[in-house]
Amino acid sequence: MTAPGEADRLHAARDVPPPGGPVARALSGARTLFYKEVLRFWKVAFQTVGAPVLTAVLYLMIFGHVLEDHVKVFDQVGYTSFLIPGLVMMSVLQNAFANTSSSLIQSKVTGNLVFLLVTPLSHWAWFTAYVGAAVVRGLAVGTGVLAVTAWFAPLQAAQPLWIAVFALLGAALLGTLGLIAGLWAEKFDQMAAFQNFIVMPMTFLAGVFYSVKTLPPFWQAASHLNPFFYMIDGFRRGFFGVSDVSPWLSLAIVGGAFVVVAGIALELLRRGYKIRH
Repeated sequence: MTAPGEADRLHAARDVPPPGGPVARALSGARTLFYKEVLRFWKVAFQTVGAPVLTAVLYLMIFGHVLEDHVKVFDQVGYTSFLIPGLVMMSVLQNAFANTSSSLIQSKVTGNLVFLLVTPLSHWAWFTAYVGAAVVRGLAVGTGVLAVTAWFAPLQAAQPLWIAVFALLGAALLGTLGLIAGLWAEKFDQMAAFQNFIVMPMTFLAGVFYSVKTLPPFWQAASHLNPFFYMIDGFRRGFFGVSDVSPWLSLAIVGGAFVVVAGIALELLRRGYKIRH
């Protein structure tokens, strides 16, 4: 039996907020969820990291072999060298998106999302953990692609700060977009449609395999409406010191897109969109 007054003390203890400021309380538990999400993809790293690296190498071997002597992009930059940063960034973006989206849709379909819903995690904690793990996976795959493909052509880091900025920002943006897609989708085929008809076309049409300056005027203008183009172009600027548009313009557009997408994701999480019935 509970001693007199003990029930009141226990009730009061439950009402005491965790130590720290508002940010610490809002993010309480995010580290555990982040660790769980990183462990989820790392335990099958052969599939989640190794397979995308192999795919990028195959792209490089095919396109590089066929077009090396026929396509010239920047002065004194061979086509294979030009192609490598595009493949690295494409791998970062696609895998960051896949990490958050696949995790949420699997949790929905299998029904284990309820174990997260019963925890006192704030929407900020959910966002930080899921997007943080997506960034880790995206950068892990991108690093693997760069390490393997760098043997095929000379590469240098002319402006390494742009490499880091656009890799982190691009992974965070696509991880957040994957979070929105995972919240929206209720079945695996809906998620596949989102990835196949939105993410993949926007990635392939963002200048991964070509410079948009080689396109006709109409398609150049169309490419400039694609935010993925600015991620890849800014990332490529870090390697060669030249790009199709100013890296500051790319930074403003990608940063603005991230703020908008993050705001939408946080609001959906706060409302419990399609995860609380």
